[in-house]
Amino acid sequence: MARAASACGGLAANPARGRPSGFARASGTPGRRGALWGWRRRRRRGRVRSRRVWRAATMASWAALSPSIVEYFEGEDSYRCGYCKNESGSRSNGMWAHSMTVQDYQDLIDRGWRRSGKYVYKPVMNQTCCPQYTIRCRPLQFQPSKSHKKVLKKMLKFLAKGEISKGNCEDEPMEPTMEDTVAGDFGLINKLDIQCDLKTLSDDVKESFESEEKKKGRSPKKEESKELIQSQHIEEKLGSGEPSHPIKVHTAPKPGKGADLSKPPCRKAKEIRKERKRLKLMHQNPAGELAGFQAQGEPPSLFQPKANKSNQPKSLEDLIFESLPENASHKLEFTRFLCSSPLEAENPPHGPDCGYGSFHQQYWLDGRIIAVGVIDILPYCVSSVYLYYDPDYSFLSLGVYSALREIGFTRQLHQKTSQLSYYYMGFYIHSCPKMKYKGQYRPSDLLCPETYVWVPIEQCLSSLENSKYCRFNQDPEAVDEGRSKEPDRLQVFHRKAIMPYGIYKKQQKDPSEEAAVLQYAGLVGQVCSERMLLLRN
Repeated sequence: MARAASACGGLAANPARGRPSGFARASGTPGRRGALWGWRRRRRRGRVRSRRVWRAATMASWAALSPSIVEYFEGEDSYRCGYCKNESGSRSNGMWAHSMTVQDYQDLIDRGWRRSGKYVYKPVMNQTCCPQYTIRCRPLQFQPSKSHKKVLKKMLKFLAKGEISKGNCEDEPMEPTMEDTVAGDFGLINKLDIQCDLKTLSDDVKESFESEEKKKGRSPKKEESKELIQSQHIEEKLGSGEPSHPIKVHTAPKPGKGADLSKPPCRKAKEIRKERKRLKLMHQNPAGELAGFQAQGEPPSLFQPKANKSNQPKSLEDLIFESLPENASHKLEFTRFLCSSPLEAENPPHGPDCGYGSFHQQYWLDGRIIAVGVIDILPYCVSSVYLYYDPDYSFLSLGVYSALREIGFTRQLHQKTSQLSYYYMGFYIHSCPKMKYKGQYRPSDLLCPETYVWVPIEQCLSSLENSKYCRFNQDPEAVDEGRSKEPDRLQVFHRKAIMPYGIYKKQQKDPSEEAAVLQYAGLVGQVCSERMLLLRN
């Protein structure tokens, strides 16, 4: 029985000697061999149990540090280009993100990566038919252009009166197609208690109302005349360059043609409005205020602060968050939901109130959803992913409008989280005319595809006119500071075990394995290669 126990791995104690019974026998006997075999087997089992405990503890610790797990697809993919329609001209590297932290994705997009659902890809810039450069806007210094103001003003008029502006539609989606979307992105989970009504419409809409009243033969009230003057100054701050109502102004003669000296010189509408205000002030107080004008050649100091304010460009928030009249024709609501994506939602104490992760921003018009913007809120930026909109409302230029809203949202988040100060607009494709509109959101920067430093877009445009692919960093000695320098430190997830690549490669005999891993390390950089887990089967 003692021998059977030993054969089965048991180490039965000898009562007489207090040691395993097998050791009481002479050397070379079957009992001793059985005891030694059983003892070794038990030791192996102990080691297996220890390894399992170590693996479980390691996985738990890694999950706490970084739950990013990616599966890299070795080689390069060739597929049809959505920009120039080349059947096989678009080339990229890609990986599937089973999960990813917001910090890892932030570092990846700063190396030219981009996600489409859970698929994360990086264009092969020097080979693809339409090089795609990562572009970011600096919202803290952003000032809306004339065309941006027109889009905001168009939305205001539609909400106030239901007026549909005629002319060219300036709408541009943040991405050209929706072919790369993943069905999971449409899932809405964990609704957040974040909802705000869009307070839009500047007071110049009241001026439009009064114009309609005049056309109908009605006389406005005396107090309404004050609102008319005020609306003119608000329109002046909008800086659109176009008044709400046409004003007959003598135009200056074109070069080469004789000037008609009998007509007054050309005057801008802004100057005319200032003159009207000056005359009104003089009429109200001819003695004192007129003396002020004559002595200083400008309005008295009492009105100077207001005049200076009117000359300053109106901020994006002023243009968006104007109060709606009580009888507005439409109501636009803005809601935000956490949405499904590979990014792990995080709510650190010093982060934004809504936390980090992926969100759906929904635009509801009179109870009907007309657009959905997908954004990623990351440690240093708001990254625009997609925009889906109802084509029946394309006249509202929802692509431009949503981009301006997202820029304003970034500025709002910056007030709580100071390091969050950029707005990423995806890829800028200079060779595609339809995608060049992203360069109109100034100031903005493009990412150098070789050294991964940010360069102001103004310094890049001349080079892009000469070549589709460009290195923007003008320093010829500059290199990629974040490149993979120690690939053996790369973390591999293999058979439920986590190990450095230096250990993993000793177990592999396939020579192509090393080439794939090293390619991955070079693309993601040293920092991400040490944090993320590379899944290998």
